[in-house]
Amino acid sequence: MNRIAVGAVLVALASACGGDVNAALEQLSEARRLSAELLIQFTKADDAANRAVMADTDEASVAYAEEAVKSKQEAQKELDALGPLLQGLRYSDENHLLQEFSTQFAKYRDLDDRILALAVQNTNLKAARLSFGPAQEAADAFRDALDSLVAADPPKDAWKVKALATTAVLTVREIQVLQAPHIANADDAVMTRMETRMNASEATARRTLTTLGTLVGVASRPRLAAATEALDQFMRVNGQIIALSRQNTNVRSLILALNDKRPLVTACEARLRELQQALAKRGYRGR
Repeated sequence: MNRIAVGAVLVALASACGGDVNAALEQLSEARRLSAELLIQFTKADDAANRAVMADTDEASVAYAEEAVKSKQEAQKELDALGPLLQGLRYSDENHLLQEFSTQFAKYRDLDDRILALAVQNTNLKAARLSFGPAQEAADAFRDALDSLVAADPPKDAWKVKALATTAVLTVREIQVLQAPHIANADDAVMTRMETRMNASEATARRTLTTLGTLVGVASRPRLAAATEALDQFMRVNGQIIALSRQNTNVRSLILALNDKRPLVTACEARLRELQQALAKRGYRGR
C-alpha cells in the first residue's frame, strides 16, 4: 500500500474514532443531565406531597397533591429515558444503581398515592372546623337559652333551676373538650372511650332538661324548648365530628408520611446521589 493510501486509511480511522468519542461524550453528558433532573423531580414530588399532608385548606392540599403527581410523572419520564442510555453506554454499575432506584421508586409511588388520597380528604381538618364553628355555636346557644331560663321570673325552686342549668351547660362543655383529642387521636380504643364519655355527658344533659321541665313555669317553656333544640343541634354536629374523626385521613396520611415513606425517600435519594457520583467519574469508555 502506498503512502497516500495509508494516509487515507489513517484519516478515516481517526475520523471514525473521533465520531465515537463525541457520541459517547454526548451520551454521557445526557446521562448526567437526566440523573440530575431525576433527583430534582423526585425531590420536588416529595416536597409537594409533604405540603399536601400539612396543608390547612382543601384547596391547598389538592393543589399540592396535583403538583406531587406531576413531579412524579416527570421523574418517571427521566427514569425511562436514562435506563436505555446507560445500557447503550454499557455502564453496568450505574445501570445497577438506577435499577435499585427504580425498584424503590415504584414502592414510593404506590405509598405516596395512598398518602395523597388520604390527605386531600381532610376529614380531621373538617372535623376541627365543625368543632370550632357549628358545634361551638350550638353549645353557646344552649348556654344562652338556659341563662335566659334562669333569668326569667324565678319559681320557688330558683336555686335548683340555676344549679341544674349550670350542670347541663358543663356537661355540654365536657363533650366539647373531648372533641379536640378525639380528632387528633389515631387509636380506635381511645376514641371509643371518649365517645362513651360523650354519651354519658349527653345523657346527663338530657336528664337535667327533663328535670328542669318539672320546675319551670309555663312562661319559661319556650326557653326550655330552645335549649333542647340547641342541644339536639349540638349533638348532630358532634355526630358528624365523630364520623369524620374516625376516618382519620389527616392523621393516617401524616403517620404514613413520617414512618413508612421516609425510609423509601432516603433510599431513593441515596441511589440517585451514588449514580450521579459514578457518572461524574466517567470519561470516554468508562475512563
